[in-house]
Amino acid sequence: MTQIISALSEVSSRYDALFVDLWGCLHDGVRALPEAVAALQSYRQGGGVVILVTNSPKPRAGVEQQIRDHFGVPDDCWDGIATSGDSARVAMFTGAIGRKVWFMGEPERDLGFFEPPKLLDDPLPIERVELDEAEGIACCGPFDPLADPSVNRPEFLLAKTRGLKLLCANPDIVVDRGEVREWCAGALAQLYTEMGGESLYFGKPHPPIYDLARRRLTALGHDFPAQSILAIGDGIHTDIAGAMGEDLDSLFVTGGLAAADTKTRGQPDPEALEAYIAREGRQPTFSIGHLR
Repeated sequence: MTQIISALSEVSSRYDALFVDLWGCLHDGVRALPEAVAALQSYRQGGGVVILVTNSPKPRAGVEQQIRDHFGVPDDCWDGIATSGDSARVAMFTGAIGRKVWFMGEPERDLGFFEPPKLLDDPLPIERVELDEAEGIACCGPFDPLADPSVNRPEFLLAKTRGLKLLCANPDIVVDRGEVREWCAGALAQLYTEMGGESLYFGKPHPPIYDLARRRLTALGHDFPAQSILAIGDGIHTDIAGAMGEDLDSLFVTGGLAAADTKTRGQPDPEALEAYIAREGRQPTFSIGHLR
């Protein structure tokens, strides 16, 4: 049974580091959430280390610029950033889907994905091509985040027939940008898999992004055991499932994607919360309405 808490400070002293989700926890897709920012600032002032672990397809530098310049997240509430995009880029530039790739995403937003990672000494040359020439698909997201993923069925049928692998740079199914729900790359990868294609995942809940997050800790001079790390997020099938797979304790932020299911009005309704996590087959260590 999950323990409902009213503030991060009730349990944070048990942990040396936090792996914190961004969208739905630290910002809502429009602006930073002041109480969440204050909670992380306080935790760091007490000696804790914060790694932001996000399913964004952007490289780390792009996420840093986005959260600072567009959402107003201050630098003093985090120590490092691990992105799904960085994990996926390493795979792409080491040949996971071939040299010629068909790109899915928003060009102005996602083209940083094609910058070779600095940690690779000899990255594979990658060429963007049309689908009929491609050896694989690099999927950072839909062309139109408001369109149902099924609009991609004709292209996916061709890709599946040709045996192309789809590299999913963001396993999230949906996100909420303010009050608007948008589709993510995870929804496209899910559809492609259902159609018989092969999808490769690198963000939460899959291991590569957690390996990257630990590398970020190591780069800061830390080697914490799993029991001293708390994972925080609002995605039951990404943040919480990933934490369970990595043997990490977790704090489920119910006021994000699951706000309606958990009847969160400030705090989740206990009965609705228990029914939700039982139905979804995931068990967070702690739960809270909003990160604060």
